[in-house]
Amino acid sequence: MHRFLLTLCLCLGLLPIAAAEKPNVIMVLCDDVGFECFSAYGSREYSTPRLDALAAEGIRFENCHSTPLCTPSRVNLMSGKSNVFNYFDFGVYPKGEPTFANYFKKQGYSTAVAGKWQLLTEKGGITPQQAGFDTHCLWNIPGGGRERYWDPSLVQDGKLLELADRSYGPDITTDFLVDFINTNRDKPFLAYFPMILPHNPFPVTPDSVDPKSTNPKQNFIDMVQYIDKNVGRLEDTLKKLGIRKNTLIIFTGDNGTNSQLTSVLNGRQIRGGKGYTHDYGTHVPLIVNWPGRVTGGTVNDDLICFSDLFPTMVEAAGLPKKKISGGDGWSFWPQCQGRSGRKRDWIYCYYFPRPSSAKYNDKYSHYEVRFTRDKRYKLYDNGDLFDTVKDVNEKKPIVVGQAGQAAELARAVLQRALDSYPAKGRNANRRKQAKPAPGKQKKKQ
Repeated sequence: MHRFLLTLCLCLGLLPIAAAEKPNVIMVLCDDVGFECFSAYGSREYSTPRLDALAAEGIRFENCHSTPLCTPSRVNLMSGKSNVFNYFDFGVYPKGEPTFANYFKKQGYSTAVAGKWQLLTEKGGITPQQAGFDTHCLWNIPGGGRERYWDPSLVQDGKLLELADRSYGPDITTDFLVDFINTNRDKPFLAYFPMILPHNPFPVTPDSVDPKSTNPKQNFIDMVQYIDKNVGRLEDTLKKLGIRKNTLIIFTGDNGTNSQLTSVLNGRQIRGGKGYTHDYGTHVPLIVNWPGRVTGGTVNDDLICFSDLFPTMVEAAGLPKKKISGGDGWSFWPQCQGRSGRKRDWIYCYYFPRPSSAKYNDKYSHYEVRFTRDKRYKLYDNGDLFDTVKDVNEKKPIVVGQAGQAAELARAVLQRALDSYPAKGRNANRRKQAKPAPGKQKKKQ
């Protein structure tokens, strides 16, 4: 009877998982691909059957937002804090700031990371070991070179790999995690997969029909398909080892798609928004799957920000609640189990990608941008308010007093939310010149 009640409570989500076996966690983060590029989100240009299945048997979130660029999103995700509290500079993770890997390692987990690092430069940052990872296989880390796809330059546990000719970087990093899972099959593990794919340049993949293709859009479609394939490889490994039912998989992306690419979704032409703070720069996929634990076939439109991923992983694993000092992450694990959970009325974003840049003159190097948003309206700290439903590319700010009661109420709520955060980020003082007048700021990117 006791065993029956224990099993029933676990199935209903009424008992902390710490009372049973600790689950495995796999966090997958793609590089430069927005929500519009996945068939799970309705695309007919892209085919992602393995992710479709994870979404169909798990939960798909419709309102997940990152920052518009890679390093800021990675710092946000790994720390569980908005960048306004801890962001230092592009390519740098703030030293001394605990990561989710540090936390899981302290709870007895084996930890690994494979893919793209981009968190350590001559300006500062941390090593994978300092970030809490027992083992790593990474691109864009000191000791390696610039090639990431064919004949890649990858560093594994501090040593530059010697690879066979025509090796393909995404295969090497996936192989590494497959080996890690096999090695740690009998104990809890955390595998972080910040994928190399599908960042530009856009070469062919091993599965491309035309191995000589130079068409960036077709090659990008093939790269998205290869993302799907590699996620499938990880899941197949779990199934083969008999540990799929004890493994949580989270899939997302670090920012919107490269702006040289345009995709079609539900009859709309969507130009990639990487680097821009409008929705096509921040709206990313989020799929969560765990057989028997995550309610299958669910679509959720709650607002989610990247600060929320750390506390969600902790709660899902049944670990002691992590208090993120100075942070703003909320767990959305109850929603994954079909419960209401704590819903956000708004989310906040701080974006200052290159504080130490000599010039602020493009979408990747500009002045601080802060905004708050609900599901429809977005308010910037220069006072510009946009209706993201009618004006997704933020071409025309709403004039005060001319948009109706709903917009003005949203403005008031979002202004209070904006005022609840620091007026300046950690490294705002690194700016090289005086801040221009509000009308000249590059805020609506």
